[in-house]
Amino acid sequence: MSLRKGSKVWLEDRNLAWVPAEVADCKGKQVQVVAASGKKVLASSEKLFPRDADEDEHGGVDDMTKLTYLNEPGVLYNLRRRYALNDIYTYTGSILIAVNPFTKLPHLYNVHMMEQYKGAPFGELSPHVFAVADASYRAMTTEGRSQSILVSGESGAGKTETTKLIMQYLTYVGGRAASDERTVEQQVLESNPLLEAFGNARTVRNDNSSRFGKFVEIQFNANGRISGAAIRTYLLERSRVVQITDPERNYHCFYQLCASGKDAEKYKLGHPSHFHYLNQSKTYELDGVSNAEEYMKTRTAMDIVGISHEEQEAIFRTLAAILHLGNVEFSSGKEHDSSVLRDQKSSFHMQMAANLFMCDANLLLATLSTRTIQTREGVIIKALDCDGAVSSRDALAKTVYARLFEWLVEKINRSVGQDMNSQMQIGVLDIYGFECFKDNSFEQFCINFANEKLQQHFNEHVFKMEQEEYSKEEINWSYIEFIDNQDVLDLIEKKPLGIIALLDEACMFPKSTHHTFSTRLFQNFRDHPRWEKAKFVETDFTLSHYAGKVTYHTDYFLDKNRDYVVVEHCNLLSSSKCPFVADLFCSLPEESSRSSYKFSSVATRFKQQLQALMETLNSTEPHYVRCVKPNSLNRPQKFENLSILHQLRCGGVLEAVRISLAGYPTRRTYSEFVDRFGLLAPEFMDASYDEKSTTEKILKNLKLENFQLGRNKVFLRAGQIGVLDSRRAEVLDNAAKHIQRQLRTFIARRNFVSTRAAAFALQAFCRGFLARALYAVKRETAAAILIQKHVRRCLFRHSYVELYSAAVTIQSNIRGFSTRQRYVHGKKHKAATVIQARWRMLKVRSAFQHHQASIVAIQCLWRRKLAKRELRKLKQEANESGALRLAKNKLEKQLEDLTWRLHLEKRIRVSNEEAKSVEISRLQKVVESLNLELDASKLATINECNKNAVLQNQLELSGKEKSALERELIDMAELRKENAVLKSSLDALDKKNSNLENELLKAQKNSNDTNQKLQEFEHKCYELQQNVNSLKEKLSLLEDENHIMRQKALAVSPKSNRRGSEKATVPEKNAGALVPHTDRRPEYESPTPSKIITPFSHVLSESRRTKLAVERHQENYEFLSRCIKEDIGFKDTKPSAACIIYKCLLQWHAFESDRTVIFDHIIEGINDVLRVGDENITLPYWLSNASALLCLLQRNLRSNGFPATQRSAGSSSLALRIAHGLTSPFKQVDGMSHLEARYPAILFKQQLTACVEKIFGLMRDSLKKELAPLLGSCIQAPKAARVHAGKSSRSPGNHVPSFFIRKLITQVFSFINMSLFNSLLLRRECCTFSNGEYVKSGLAELEKWIVNTGDEFAGTSWHELNYIRQAVGFLVIHQKRKKSLDEIRQDLCPALTVRQIYRISTMYWDDKYGTQSVSNEVVAQMRELLNKDNQNLTSNSFLLDDDLSIPFSTEDIDKAIPLIDPSDIELPSSLSGYSCVQFLVLHQNGIVCSSQMVAA
Repeated sequence: MSLRKGSKVWLEDRNLAWVPAEVADCKGKQVQVVAASGKKVLASSEKLFPRDADEDEHGGVDDMTKLTYLNEPGVLYNLRRRYALNDIYTYTGSILIAVNPFTKLPHLYNVHMMEQYKGAPFGELSPHVFAVADASYRAMTTEGRSQSILVSGESGAGKTETTKLIMQYLTYVGGRAASDERTVEQQVLESNPLLEAFGNARTVRNDNSSRFGKFVEIQFNANGRISGAAIRTYLLERSRVVQITDPERNYHCFYQLCASGKDAEKYKLGHPSHFHYLNQSKTYELDGVSNAEEYMKTRTAMDIVGISHEEQEAIFRTLAAILHLGNVEFSSGKEHDSSVLRDQKSSFHMQMAANLFMCDANLLLATLSTRTIQTREGVIIKALDCDGAVSSRDALAKTVYARLFEWLVEKINRSVGQDMNSQMQIGVLDIYGFECFKDNSFEQFCINFANEKLQQHFNEHVFKMEQEEYSKEEINWSYIEFIDNQDVLDLIEKKPLGIIALLDEACMFPKSTHHTFSTRLFQNFRDHPRWEKAKFVETDFTLSHYAGKVTYHTDYFLDKNRDYVVVEHCNLLSSSKCPFVADLFCSLPEESSRSSYKFSSVATRFKQQLQALMETLNSTEPHYVRCVKPNSLNRPQKFENLSILHQLRCGGVLEAVRISLAGYPTRRTYSEFVDRFGLLAPEFMDASYDEKSTTEKILKNLKLENFQLGRNKVFLRAGQIGVLDSRRAEVLDNAAKHIQRQLRTFIARRNFVSTRAAAFALQAFCRGFLARALYAVKRETAAAILIQKHVRRCLFRHSYVELYSAAVTIQSNIRGFSTRQRYVHGKKHKAATVIQARWRMLKVRSAFQHHQASIVAIQCLWRRKLAKRELRKLKQEANESGALRLAKNKLEKQLEDLTWRLHLEKRIRVSNEEAKSVEISRLQKVVESLNLELDASKLATINECNKNAVLQNQLELSGKEKSALERELIDMAELRKENAVLKSSLDALDKKNSNLENELLKAQKNSNDTNQKLQEFEHKCYELQQNVNSLKEKLSLLEDENHIMRQKALAVSPKSNRRGSEKATVPEKNAGALVPHTDRRPEYESPTPSKIITPFSHVLSESRRTKLAVERHQENYEFLSRCIKEDIGFKDTKPSAACIIYKCLLQWHAFESDRTVIFDHIIEGINDVLRVGDENITLPYWLSNASALLCLLQRNLRSNGFPATQRSAGSSSLALRIAHGLTSPFKQVDGMSHLEARYPAILFKQQLTACVEKIFGLMRDSLKKELAPLLGSCIQAPKAARVHAGKSSRSPGNHVPSFFIRKLITQVFSFINMSLFNSLLLRRECCTFSNGEYVKSGLAELEKWIVNTGDEFAGTSWHELNYIRQAVGFLVIHQKRKKSLDEIRQDLCPALTVRQIYRISTMYWDDKYGTQSVSNEVVAQMRELLNKDNQNLTSNSFLLDDDLSIPFSTEDIDKAIPLIDPSDIELPSSLSGYSCVQFLVLHQNGIVCSSQMVAA
């Protein structure tokens, strides 16, 4: 590394590991550097590492591979800088480093944060444990291969919490069905207290260290949903049950049981100091932990897992038996090498252990103190000495505890639920990390052996990632050397001369000791490079692991490795009266041929389990999370460099750095390289340069060789970036010197110019002073002469003025006196004239008023007389107008009757041409009936004029054919409009009476001619009679409506109507949906005149009635379906479909029905159209129609809590029917017409409201889906100009009310604000000055669009962008370091929370001008506020939530949409063929005729 004065370097330090320093002087190989503390140190250049000063200002990088200098101090201080900003996660390639914050950060782990990382490409967002979990899940679902996540770290680094978060995220993205009561994460986490109680213990560095490896296997089905889970445990530290060292503890469950109170008394337990297995260490309690409370939590966890109360009692009875068994001591017996119980205390504990195991105490003692040997002659029982009995006792305790732990794990797995058929899994490994203590024994040897295995797997993965990176960039990597630790693994496990093999061999010989074992090790590994002999203790040895050298004490290696399985122990406990204990030993081991003791090596079994674990990991795709404990005090914001550096070595992070250094550790994209080093070759930086070719030219120009150019990046070997930075520093130094030289020249010239200008100014001032003095003398002389002249003039003027004023005063007094005399005389003359005029006026006025009063009295008397006469006349006319109103009503009824007759005649003529002649005969009979009615009316009616008018209209209608009838309809329409004119035309009607009689005679003659024509159609009377019978049946159905209401929807009789059986299911469901009340008649089924004349019976089959009703309802449904499916369009911005549906429902009296079938049909039809149709056309179209229909219902429906009154059904006369048909269903309520609606109609309105909200939500979500990818590219400024061709989805004009457009745009802008703001906070490359300018320009375009759109459609959309506007405004302001926290919160970012401001401030970096973010004091203030918030709030995310609410109600829609008049909506020709909507056709024709008459 080439160093020069001013170079930034890292200096090794004894206390802080590494400190930043600067080169002060270079003296050969020795370099004098100045540390940050100011201390000067002379160091070798080989021990210094280069440092990039720019990284200090940026707050670290989120990926170690982005470091300019990838070395040990760079990695350490990058973690330190990020940890100071509460950025606890950092990548090293695909490896995640998690630093334990020792404080709650709930904003990092809420649901919204998981949603942000769901599906996001790895590395796009800020480093997070969710990103690793998501990457594993996506790899599993896309590749179909199982994954594994290896979480490692020392005790207290947060491995268990990280595992919980990974399972939480996997449950979120692949959770079980909603019917499951608990998620897999909950089930697994609920078992944690149980596993921690039986598998965790206090160690030197952690109060809750896991002493076993846990592999949580989350199982998934083919759809990527969680189908089950399993917990695999590895490498339980069995020796801890019987042997511990101070200040460690045994497993937590023993201490919890001793503090359990009544349970402890029941099992004869006391303080832990009374038991040998616990009092080997003097640490019995943990700070801040209550053993009694933890015992209750353990019992609760057992309940949750599903362990019954009997099983719980058996578990704790077994634990108590182990404790009592540990207090059993032995002494020498009478015979040689025999042993007996030492004292009464040991006998008590032996008896208690036997009672708790529920076995015989003598047999238990015998199995502990004797050994059975099988020989050819028979069985030999050999007594054991004291040491052998103690070993047998400890072996039994370890075996019982190990089997108890295995039973618990199996029970937990059964509770969680495994999926044996699962083909895809994600395994999360939580295992103890590398350990190096002051005293390292057999446990540390096994743990470090496991970590060596995992480190080899890790190295292979890192090297594989390096290979994939090189292959992806298409560069040559074949010569890169791979760093491996296989030699250490061979030293430990290789047979027959590995450490484990030699240890097992030593354990097989009873006379072996740790001295003989150590001697054998020294003999075999004396020359091994990884082996060293301890300096001060002969039996100790040192191994060089990947994380450093560890010295092991072999004192207890043999004892801890021996794990005898005694057959007598198993036989005894398998025959226990306790089912639980017997079940633990249900499978007996194979008996040895010679001894009941079967040797089992702990190290060998450990190696086998480790090999099984490695096979599992090798079958999966690994992902790595390295947890780091920042300090030994477990306090937040405290970073211990030495401890963390040690953990980085143990975790393999620095090993991964070494692997990267072996290849091409420095990788830069071409744009980054050109931006940084383009100044080294400015001649290549033209306007249209190619970044890759420019990079190659720069490197060749500098004569660098060890580099390779990939597809997107340039790869540099270690040290080359230092050369480049050195050359860059030289260029910058030369540029700085040139700038300084020019600046000094500028300053010197500026000083000379200013001095010369000062001399000129001084000379001018002196000359000016002399000239001013001469001028002052001359001015004083001239002033004295002028003063004398003015004084003389003043004296003469004063005397003249006094004389002049006296003369003027005398003259003015004389003139005033004479003028006042003349004024007084004129005033008196004028007053006398006014008095005379007033007196004459008073006399004339009194005479006029008297005369006027007399005239008014005469006029009043005359007007009263006329008024009385007029009153009598009006009373007479009132009587006559009452009769006229009756006549008018009669005419309207007759008009309605004739209207329906015309409709019936049209239908008959279309069906059969011969029916026309029959209708003519029917009209003849109507004429005769009208003649009879005319005669009766003449006898019964006093007013002959009104009756003659009725007869005239009837004769004209009956005497003419179809064209005459149509003209009569027009005349009758005019008659309605001219009711007022008829009141004033009574005299004209009298004159026309005679004319009407003449026309009656003519009509009779025409009737005779018609009778002659009727004789020609007599052969078709039979067919006509059938048609008449069908009409009679229809009328009978209407008159007998009460019967249908009682029967509702009768099933079709198989005997009477077999043809209608296929449609029977339809009427059973739909009959009654449109059935009116008993006396109600639909207007489109008014009776014909033949029904008045010809009486007929009401005996109709119920099947026939049901069939007719079903046909009518079926036609209604078909019409509604077509009306919904077809795009009818709009008329004058009014939706035609909504108006037609509303008018049909109103005409069919659906709002008064007790059934909801037709309403359900409408809602289902709309939903079907929304599912099938094009959303860009269908959604706006039906939003307009559904909202319009909702407004019509909201404004016209009135809830009716009681049933409608049943009208009398006895009246069957034509007049009553017509009068009832014309009765309006509306009632006046508060000046508005409201329809009394039943509950189904009110329910329909609620369903329609939900439909409007659904359509609005679909439109909103569609827009969000379309905008989401565009927003992802808009948040970051592009390197080059890019044109995004946005999808244009314009739909034809659907007249969506501006109210909905305004609400929709407001919510879309809220979504834009949320998306941009969250992306800004999650992606550090977006928090830059240039990117802020880019986003700000985009916001300006949005503001311009809002202004052009107007408030009618845009509304308050601009205010929805408050968060992103203020965040971007903060990015682009200058001099951030001068801003205080109050100024930022109150002036710049009032809408943002402190956490959001803190996030932006810590992620900000200026890529344009190189300025810094806010000051350290502001950052400290914000961190202090956040720490307080973390204690008070459960969740305080810095991300924004998406607004998914519906921003309006039915009342808002009613107020916003203008009144809609559905009366002038025209029925499309394609729908006019249905008979059920002929009333719309007639109404439309009437409007046309009326408009024509008005025009005429």
